[in-house]
Order: sequence, then C-alpha cells, then structure tokens
Amino acid sequence: MTTSAPPAKPAPRNKLLIDVLVLAALAALGIAGYRLAPLLTPKSDIALPLSTCDLGKSPCAIALPGGGRVEVAIDPRPIPALKPLKLLAVASGGEVRKVEIDFAGVDMKMGFNRPRLEPMGDGRFTGQANLPVCLTGKMLWEATVIVETAGALVAAPFRFESEGS
Repeated sequence: MTTSAPPAKPAPRNKLLIDVLVLAALAALGIAGYRLAPLLTPKSDIALPLSTCDLGKSPCAIALPGGGRVEVAIDPRPIPALKPLKLLAVASGGEVRKVEIDFAGVDMKMGFNRPRLEPMGDGRFTGQANLPVCLTGKMLWEATVIVETAGALVAAPFRFESEGS
C-alpha cells in the first residue's frame, strides 16, 4: 500500500516573488491611469460657463471669442439612449477648423464618448453618436462642445436629460 504525499506548499520565496509582482503590476496600472486620465477630460484654451440652453429641447448657440458663433443640434429630441443620434454644428462669422462633442454622465461615469464631427463645407459639421442606457431610466448628461478656431480651442458645456430605453 502506497501513501501519497501531501501537495507541496509554495516556498516562502516564491510567494514573496508573486506578491512583489502583483504590487508592481498594481503600481504600473496606477501610473498608467494617472498618465492617461487627461485624455478623458476635454482640454481647451477657453472654457465657457455652463449654458442654460438645453440641447435635449432645442439647438443651442456658442458665441466664439473674437467673433463668430456655432449653433449645435442633436436629433432626435427628446434625446434617447441606445439610438443613433445625429449631431450638427453650423459655424458662422469665424473660421472653425474642428468640432467635437464630449458626452459625459453628470452623476455617473459612462466611459469615453467624444465623436468628432466631419466638415461638410460652408461651416457645417455633422456626425453621429450613441448614448449608453442608464438602468435607472432618465439620466442627466453634459455635452461639452469643443470648437477649434484659428486662435483658440473653446469648450462650451451644455446639459440635457436622456430618455431611458
């Protein structure tokens, strides 16, 4: 009759090595998160105050420093979750090079969602987006319109409420 030996326990040296590797991996993740965090917040030369205009109810306008304006619209209204959204920006009275809209949940992080609108000529920029669904139904969103002009990068925040699916 043979008896089997109990399974060998890892040597304390191997356990220490595993613990050090886990700590090093956590430190690397922390450093990577710290370095990549600025990509999630829109950078701008000029940050305008929160607008009282509700993008969920009507188009909204941004007065650009140095003259000009950009009117922004999201369709359909009211703004639904999980359905394609049509984004439109129309610039007038100034040179606009690029338009992006950064969508962020006000009370809940919903991930990076910043579509770049494509220039169509005559100051028109169009694009598409989708908003993730919130399990609680309606959700408050902040859409920061980022406009690149010849002289500055302007960020204009707007708030709206999305309808649950």
